This record gives sequence, structure tokens and C-alpha cells, in this order.
Amino acid sequence: MCNRLLNDLIDIWQLLGHSHNVAWLMGKARTHNGSSTPTIRDVARAAELSVASVSRVLNRHDNVHPETRDKVHRAMRDLGYVPNAAARSLSTAKANAIGVVLPDLYGEYFGELVRGIDRAVGKHGKLLLLSTIHADLALAASAMGAMRGRTDGLIVMAPELSRADLDTVIPAGMPTVLINSPEDAAHFNLRVDNRAGMMLMVRHLLARGCRSIIHLGGRPENLDAAERTEGFRMAMADLAPDLAADVLQGDFSEESGERLVQQLLSKGSRFDAIFAANDMMALGAIQALKTVGISVPDEVAVAGFDDIPLARHLGLTTLAVNIAATGAMAVERLMIELAGEAPAPQLVRTSARLVVRESTSRR
Repeated sequence: MCNRLLNDLIDIWQLLGHSHNVAWLMGKARTHNGSSTPTIRDVARAAELSVASVSRVLNRHDNVHPETRDKVHRAMRDLGYVPNAAARSLSTAKANAIGVVLPDLYGEYFGELVRGIDRAVGKHGKLLLLSTIHADLALAASAMGAMRGRTDGLIVMAPELSRADLDTVIPAGMPTVLINSPEDAAHFNLRVDNRAGMMLMVRHLLARGCRSIIHLGGRPENLDAAERTEGFRMAMADLAPDLAADVLQGDFSEESGERLVQQLLSKGSRFDAIFAANDMMALGAIQALKTVGISVPDEVAVAGFDDIPLARHLGLTTLAVNIAATGAMAVERLMIELAGEAPAPQLVRTSARLVVRESTSRR
């Protein structure tokens, strides 16, 4: 362990451009326990290049000849050299990491979002640091504060925090891109056009002949849930003003979708369509209906929102928002900001696309 520490110090000194005391450190490293871990100087010697040239390759400078880059990578492989992240961060004044703060990690939606973010971050040669806040302001402040100095920028999804709360917890001066968060004047914000999506689905269900549509909403304090409930009511008022716009409050979980439909059935309520605020609640609704022998879609049509992978496999009609692409888009925007080339902050609405599958299709 001591030997590894000494070699890490050597790398840090070399990458910072300091040469004094390096020979002494190298001597200590090579005599400790009679073993040696390869250093940047060893890579330079094996590649027959200067330490400065190796450093430029490790720090991904653009002005490096391809042949030089190949020599360094070959020497690294031959020696089993692993670049020291701390050394690179000190030499470039960058953490080479992106922080991602999400409300939760449960469910396929967040899995898809992180997949898109991770792929995009990896293409830029950076690492990913992830934290969850569970709609807790104190936890949000702690998570984002902990990422100061450890990340170059943040991607934040906080649909249950207020704009004032976000202003409080986002570190001052930290490049930050928001996803599905309250709009502010300081940050780029990617949001789904929930109201337009609800209009598409309500129109589809009405065209199918549905006349008693129940909307299963998410948590009312959630920004997306509130917009989707509002969008449902607006669509019903616009497209079918003579029909009721019934809303039951859930929490985005599969269990809440199943529970709400069970409550409807126990009361003897009559309905011919369930339109849930997300796919997980829609799948819970289908389970509740099938348990009592109600045919989907012959007797009740069911639709969701988001188009998670499971929705595709189970034939759920939904509104696709291309979750992974949203995560990748947030990364690309953050990269632009980190390069100092970002235009003024703005709110960008991404469109939801109607995807009709078996759960609403007539047989």
C-alpha cells in the first residue's frame, strides 16, 4: 500500500510538471518491499518519449500525434500501468467526472435514463457519480454539496423540489443542466411536453370509442404528475366536454395502479378506459383487471406514459418520450457548457409520441 502511495505521488508530481524530489520518491518506491508499481516515468522510458509527451496523452490533449498516442498506449499495456485519476485531475484542474442527481433509482424509467447518461458520459471520457434525493431538500443539499470539487458539472432531475429550493441547493457557479425540474432563469432545462402528450392519448382513446376514461395520476407534488393531470382535464374539456374527467391520485408505482383499480372495482364503478400517468401504474391496472377476469382491451382499454422497455414487451399503449435519449441530450448540453460555448439558458420541451399497442387495440 505504501509503495502504491509513493508511485501515486510520483505521477502527481510528474503530471504537475515538477521534477524536484521525483528521483528520491522513485528510489523509495522501488526499494519498498523490493517491488515496484510502474509510474509515468516508466511509461515514458518504455515508449522512448518524454514524460511531458506521455502526460499530454493521458490528459487527452488534442495536439498529440497518433503515432505518439499509440506508443504510449502500447507501453501502458506492456507495463500494466493504470493512470492515476487524482494526478490527472490536479494537472488539468478538472475532476473528469459528471454528477447526476435523481429523485430515485427504482423502476425502469430511471434505469433507462441512467443508461443514456452513462453512455454519453463515457464517450467524453468522463466518469459518472450518482446520487438520489427522494424529494428531500436536506438530502438534495447534501448530495449536491458533496459533488462540488468531485465533478465538473451536474445533471439534476428534481421534479418535486420548488424553484426556490433548487436555487438553494445547486452549488453556485457549478455548470448544471436540469431534467424535468422547475423552470428557472439560470439553467438549461429539458422537460417533456406533458400536456400535448395527454391530448394525443385522450384523442386516441375517444377515437377508439371510450366514453368513461379514468386517469390514474402520480403524486400531486410531482411536476410531471401535475402537468399530466392538468393536461388530461384540458384534453377532456376540449375534446369531450360532455364526458367526466375522473382522476384518482396514485404515486407512480405499479402497486398504486393496481390498488386504485381494485378500489374502482370494489365500488362497482363503470369505466371503459384507464389512462395512467406512467407505465408502471398502467401495468398495475392491467394486473388488477386480469385478476377479476376483465379483458384488456376488449372490455377496458389501458394506456400509460413514458414507454419503458417493459411496456414494449407487454404490449402497452403509451406515450414514448425516449428516456435514454433525454439523458444523452442532457450530457451533450452540459459538455457544451463545460467548453464555455453554451448559449443562454432555456427551457426545451421534448415531444411525446403516441405508440399504439395491444392494450388499446380492438381485436
